[in-house]
Amino acid sequence: MQLFYNPRLDSSVSQFTFSEEESKHITKVLRKKEGDILNITNGKGYWFEAKIISADMKKCTAEIFDTTKIHPTKHWLHMAVAPTKLNDRFEWFLEKATEIGVNEITPIICERSERKTIKIERMRKVVQAGMKQSLQTYLPKLNEAITYKEFMAEPNEGLHFIAHCQDGEKMDLKRRVAPDKDVTILIGPEGDFSKSEIELAYEKGFLPISLGRNRLRTETAAIVACTIVTTINNG
Repeated sequence: MQLFYNPRLDSSVSQFTFSEEESKHITKVLRKKEGDILNITNGKGYWFEAKIISADMKKCTAEIFDTTKIHPTKHWLHMAVAPTKLNDRFEWFLEKATEIGVNEITPIICERSERKTIKIERMRKVVQAGMKQSLQTYLPKLNEAITYKEFMAEPNEGLHFIAHCQDGEKMDLKRRVAPDKDVTILIGPEGDFSKSEIELAYEKGFLPISLGRNRLRTETAAIVACTIVTTINNG
């Protein structure tokens, strides 16, 4: 099944035209014709079924004949993750976290971060692709990259956790997460959070967690955390 994304659609729209790029993809690559059915989401919870009424390569037009509203999850999972040195690893995290069911992602620039900037538009396309691949109707919110201190200055609701590699007492994330509770999880860069960053997190009410016995890469740790939270909430 192919899912298309059009953020401009809502329940009041009955007919619309795809962009030239999408029109070409639909008619030339997918070889769709008039009368064929397409599935579309606006990334805000709506699933649309539409019939092609004009299979034009530049202006493919479809008519919506069925609209379904999918209810959102009862919890909100916010992952604050330091961008990895290699872009493809962070893109892999974005794609897989979207497929698993993350709600919000904030790239955080830490003291030991080797990458200080990201191409946000490119990253948002990765998230969109992950949403379509997994046939979801909610597009995760991908925020602009901010510094660790800026993130800490913002209010966060629900449960707050930090995963770091320093010694000290930590509890397994599986024992900390509660169903239907909002969760924010901090994952540091390849060189881990600095001592001052960990102390600041504790001051702000973040609790230290363990993701298992093995030491994990940044992107792997983030995916493990996403999986634990969504599994507990979907169980």
